[in-house]
Amino acid sequence: MLKWLKRVLTILVPVFLITVLAGCAKQESDNVYESTKESKKIVWGVKADTRLFGLMNVKTGNIDGFDIDLAKALTKQMYGKNAKAEFIQTTTKTRVPLLKNGNIDAVAASMTITPEREKLLDFTKPYFGAGQSLLAKKGSSIKSMKDLNKKGTKVMAVKGTTAVDNVAKYAPKASVLELDDYAQAFTALKSGQGFAMTTDNGILYGIAKENPKYQVVGGTFTNEPYGMAVDKGQDQMRNHLNKALDKLKDNGTYSSLVKKWFSGIPGFQIKEVEEP
Repeated sequence: MLKWLKRVLTILVPVFLITVLAGCAKQESDNVYESTKESKKIVWGVKADTRLFGLMNVKTGNIDGFDIDLAKALTKQMYGKNAKAEFIQTTTKTRVPLLKNGNIDAVAASMTITPEREKLLDFTKPYFGAGQSLLAKKGSSIKSMKDLNKKGTKVMAVKGTTAVDNVAKYAPKASVLELDDYAQAFTALKSGQGFAMTTDNGILYGIAKENPKYQVVGGTFTNEPYGMAVDKGQDQMRNHLNKALDKLKDNGTYSSLVKKWFSGIPGFQIKEVEEP
């Protein structure tokens, strides 16, 4: 009996130790801050259809925008001037799955901090204060959300965004045509499929800048604080991103990027960043 027990223990103990060590190794490798610090590279999920924040430049093949430049600055602030920011194109629908699956290290994609999203992700402190607004053709009778609150009135919005829920809240009689991205939503507006397009004001001003027959109307009627997102439990990564963001604000880099992307846009005003 004792010989049999010794044999069993001889087999099981090493297996147990291997399993424990493997688990520890997995936990270690899952630490996004440590892995990005070692490689001096952060893989960011960004949008490529959002003018001013992240838009594909067809001439260069690069994605340009405020989120892109801020992500680059944060990466170098954290890991030095030779650190590299790598970008993977995401959409409103794909950014959370890509982050949860470990395909990207962090998200910088005009993403509003909401209680629902905080159940799945961890956010930095807000880095941009946006607010939902409306885009309508010049001369349109739509001047505010109350003008949309009529039966038969249709408004365009992007699937999975806070804008969809806010239409139901502020204009419950209106119907929402949900599109996959901002380009499709604006195309639907131009083709007369609805009376207005709604999303955050910064995004709408970017569209209006390139399409002078359209204008942003109605001011802002929500608070939409944007945050950088990391997977749930990545406290080190979130905390170091917050520290880097504070340093960029202190040394003037943040202000320079805001001026670069948002100054000179008629009617646009930067909101004070508010906590969600």
